[in-house]
Amino acid sequence: MKPTLFVLAAGMGSRYGGLKQLDGLGPNGETIMDYSIYDAINSGFGKLVFVIRRYFEKEFIDKVASKYDKHIPVEIVFQELEDIPEGFTLHPQRVKPWGTNHAVLMGKDVINEPFAVINADDFYGRDAFEKLGDWLSKLEDSKNHYCMVGYRLQNTLSESGSVARGVCETKDGFLTSVVERTHIERKDGKIQYKDAEDYWYELPEDAPVSMNMWGFTPDYFEYSKDYFVKFLEMNQTNLKAEYFIPLMVDHLITNQIADVKMLDTSSKWFGVTYAEDRESVVSKLQALVDKGEYPSPLWQ
Repeated sequence: MKPTLFVLAAGMGSRYGGLKQLDGLGPNGETIMDYSIYDAINSGFGKLVFVIRRYFEKEFIDKVASKYDKHIPVEIVFQELEDIPEGFTLHPQRVKPWGTNHAVLMGKDVINEPFAVINADDFYGRDAFEKLGDWLSKLEDSKNHYCMVGYRLQNTLSESGSVARGVCETKDGFLTSVVERTHIERKDGKIQYKDAEDYWYELPEDAPVSMNMWGFTPDYFEYSKDYFVKFLEMNQTNLKAEYFIPLMVDHLITNQIADVKMLDTSSKWFGVTYAEDRESVVSKLQALVDKGEYPSPLWQ
């Protein structure tokens, strides 16, 4: 059974000021997501699922999803604030989405096979998809064994400013913790992060970090559904609390319910964290095309 690629795209409308401004960065107007899906198809993924907001469904199908129909089966699911368990009432002042693991939970009715989770607007690289696709393809009847692609910190920095990254701790090749560092940059020639008290600490160049590229099996949905109830009970009055994937994963690891294999990749992440990053991303994609790693145009 081929694994599924689950793309988190519910934030697209707000982040880009409408899908009309979904940025074409490749030589023929390709988006970053086009390259991810191309790599996934060539790495053995057999289905594509998007999670989006319902209000831009038609525009998303017309401008985004329709281009993939000839290449891979496509399904769309929806993430809305109202999607909460019975017995809970949405706070009238809640406007912030429930977070990445709530988005993942929306796939439970259409995904019955091992699946990868990625962000729509991050470039992950061929090596990462090949390793993830190979690992997931061997998990058909497995439970409680997940994975995460770990990027080397030096391969994930922005040239335009600081970045936030989930810095990972591992033991014997398995994830033991993910700590979010919200201000990381190269300073005085070294990669450093600033803590809440404005102290700077050095990080290793090759420290493994999470770029939200995960591999799960369908049992993860049941754990996520159950833990979302506890999350809501703990955060009833916190209008900004988000149900993130690392929160769920950390719960499973800490309670020895599941393990998470760290897949190391040599791929270089890039994305448009700052407006100033755009020119750099355009040139990096052009360089990959010039080297023959991708055709141009990408979709024939």
